[in-house]
Amino acid sequence: MMQWEQLLSLKRQGDTSKRLRKEQDDTRLGFEVDYDRIIFSSEFRILQDKTQVIPLSKTDFVHTRLTHSLEVSVVGRSIGRLVGKQILEKYPHLKEVHGYQLNDFGAIVAAACLAHDIGNPPFGHSGEKAIGEYFASGNGQKYKERLTQKQWQDLIDFEGNANGFSILTSSREGVEGALRLSYATLGTFMKYPKESLPKKPTSAICDKKYGFFQQDVSFFQEVAQELGLLVNKKLPDIGFHRHPLAFLVEAADDICYTIIDFEDGIKLGLIEEEFALEYLIKLVQKSIDSKKYNELITKEDRISYLRALAIGSLIQDAVRIFMENETAIMNGEFDVSLMEKSQYKAQIDDIIKISVNKIYRSKEVIEKEIIGYKVIHSLLDAFLTAYVNKINANETNFDRLILNMLPQKYQVEKSDLYGQLLNICQFISLLTDGKAIELYKIVNANRI
Repeated sequence: MMQWEQLLSLKRQGDTSKRLRKEQDDTRLGFEVDYDRIIFSSEFRILQDKTQVIPLSKTDFVHTRLTHSLEVSVVGRSIGRLVGKQILEKYPHLKEVHGYQLNDFGAIVAAACLAHDIGNPPFGHSGEKAIGEYFASGNGQKYKERLTQKQWQDLIDFEGNANGFSILTSSREGVEGALRLSYATLGTFMKYPKESLPKKPTSAICDKKYGFFQQDVSFFQEVAQELGLLVNKKLPDIGFHRHPLAFLVEAADDICYTIIDFEDGIKLGLIEEEFALEYLIKLVQKSIDSKKYNELITKEDRISYLRALAIGSLIQDAVRIFMENETAIMNGEFDVSLMEKSQYKAQIDDIIKISVNKIYRSKEVIEKEIIGYKVIHSLLDAFLTAYVNKINANETNFDRLILNMLPQKYQVEKSDLYGQLLNICQFISLLTDGKAIELYKIVNANRI
């Protein structure tokens, strides 16, 4: 069974000894430092021009990855605090002996939520698929025979969660590590604590995807061992059961994309207001104030009111499900997302079905995702060819010009091909939608 005392570790990358909660300055809790470091990082700021649902949207109300991440962090903080209150009541020694507070739980979950999309490439989830398919079926196939099976799987199944862990823990920005987040926050960030292979070996939610690249295996194992994560015995290689608070990050994300993506679709006119309001009302019928609702004049006010109620209802439900299953979660025996057990699951499924049909498969989204594929494949071709040619001493003048556009931190020469390929993939992944298109135009001489 996992122990909360270990799971709430304040140890940071580069520390030579454990840090204790009671050693922290109460004016800024140790876990709040994680939130601050993430929000001031350049990788987080990039999210302001990355697609959430509607790629390259010019409207002023559609969510980007940045606004989505901020909203998820707010919801996650609320869930974390509510769970923390009940955990401290159930295990009073955590507060009395170790000094933990309910705000610690909120701060950990909020920080992990803030970073949950930090590794996602431009152009939404199609960006991940574009990178993977470049290697699986595009010009990147030529590298396969020179990589191990797991290294190759990292590339053909490029995963934003694994990329996020790499970004948060990379040593590029300093001797002691990049952001130097607490191990508790890193563990909470990790929704899929396993390697890319074997793929989907079980039906458990934590095995749905993978959470770290081969280059990050050693440090991930260090984090997992410090936190006391349980080894997943169903996996033949490296894999663990989730940090319990990772379920709260997932729930916060599920709540926000279910409700707020739906709201974006209504505001864009992709979903008819009357049709949409009917679905939202079903979700909040236990808490809605009919008199107040009927007094609201504008569509925006009605949607905002229902959205707030819906999020509030789902937050309370997530907390209830977590606490009812806390023992199973701590034993690594809870294998589904929290919202899968929600009393509102039928209503959630209805909303997601509408969003898929009306928003995610809309003409605008599909057209922009096609553009994203073309842009990402072209950039990978240009930068990988130039980078590998340089390593192999076959560099042309054009290759040198291409590489001059790489930021200095990506011009480091990796000793192995896997490191070289992943280095460029991570550079592409950290481009904004707009910057990716700008580079595409330069590389393809479309700006002449």
